[in-house]
Amino acid sequence: MKRTSKPVFFVILGIFLGFPVFSMTYYTMVRTSTPEFCASCHEIQFAFNTWKTSTHVNNAQGFVADCMDCHLPAPHDTVNFFYMKTLHGVKDIIAHFTMDEYDHAEQREAAYESIKNYQCMKCHRNLMYIPDKRGAMLAHRSVLHALPGREKKCVDCHRDLVHNPTPIYNYNQFQRF
Repeated sequence: MKRTSKPVFFVILGIFLGFPVFSMTYYTMVRTSTPEFCASCHEIQFAFNTWKTSTHVNNAQGFVADCMDCHLPAPHDTVNFFYMKTLHGVKDIIAHFTMDEYDHAEQREAAYESIKNYQCMKCHRNLMYIPDKRGAMLAHRSVLHALPGREKKCVDCHRDLVHNPTPIYNYNQFQRF
């Protein structure tokens, strides 16, 4: 009986310690994954305000792409997701305490450099079927199936969709004829 009591004790201890640690970690990740949390830092307030007036929030379909959708890998890639989320958080904290002035234009260019096409494709999966816009279909085909040496990024053409100061909400209503 003594041989089995020690492993059972450690399993029970692991459950009692592991559950609260896992719960706190999960709660922290959920809480820090909202646009409102991102906006709690004054350096990010400009990006938050311009995001709210963009088509990534205001569109006729009602879809919303938040900060994580564009700036982090997909959550199902768990290790990379947590690594990049932590890296972005640490970078923002260091910038908050060390930078005299936050240069939005410089940070925007750095963000555009870091955004990969697969991050856009998480939401924009059906780019090859736009029946009323043949030119757009052909342009997307040249990006998705680029010839070697002719690779492009989504943000090369769609650079000004988000994080531009806009005094009003602009979006096209979805219309059926």
